Amino acid sequence: MRALEVGERALLLEFDGGEETRAFHAELLRRRAAGLLPAVREVVPAARTVLLDGVADPGRLAAEAAGWEVPPLDARTGPVVEVPVRYDGPDLAEVAALWGVAPAEVGRVHTAVEYRVAFCGFAPGFGYLTGLPERYGVPRRTTPRTAVPAGSVALAGPYTGVYPRSSPGGWQLVGTTRAVLWDPAREPAALLSPGLRVRFVEEGA
Repeated sequence: MRALEVGERALLLEFDGGEETRAFHAELLRRRAAGLLPAVREVVPAARTVLLDGVADPGRLAAEAAGWEVPPLDARTGPVVEVPVRYDGPDLAEVAALWGVAPAEVGRVHTAVEYRVAFCGFAPGFGYLTGLPERYGVPRRTTPRTAVPAGSVALAGPYTGVYPRSSPGGWQLVGTTRAVLWDPAREPAALLSPGLRVRFVEEGA
């Protein structure tokens, strides 16, 4: 872990890999819930970093965190959200060819594993979900679409994501969901948040 003070009240922690990042993020949340973490306004994970904002003494916290024993992330802990999916995306055949399966099998592969929200970004309610085995990683589209419909279930690199609203995007679209990813009238507004476990369930399966 590498610690970098950002301004007077923030601390950026950098890690070598995603698993280490997610485990440390979980430990931060556990310590905060138990009252063992100094006051922090926000804990914001990314692919290989965690930003702690609103820290009274970033240097002291960095020194303390360097000595923590951080257990590996237990995939069985935490709440689970099920997301219903129809595997009817326009890139289904292309993804199937990359995976070496029939288009009808993409849903079976995609729903066979459990995912975890590694971090959020790009748009309100958009979560970057990890869990798909490395061999199923797919490249982004060469030419991004100018408008991806809300509810599109998409793949890019090691991640799965669901577009919370219509927006440009270059991910491979394999399905659609009726789940509402972002609703300002709901508490919380985002269906997905960092650390949450996610299962995709094929509709009609």
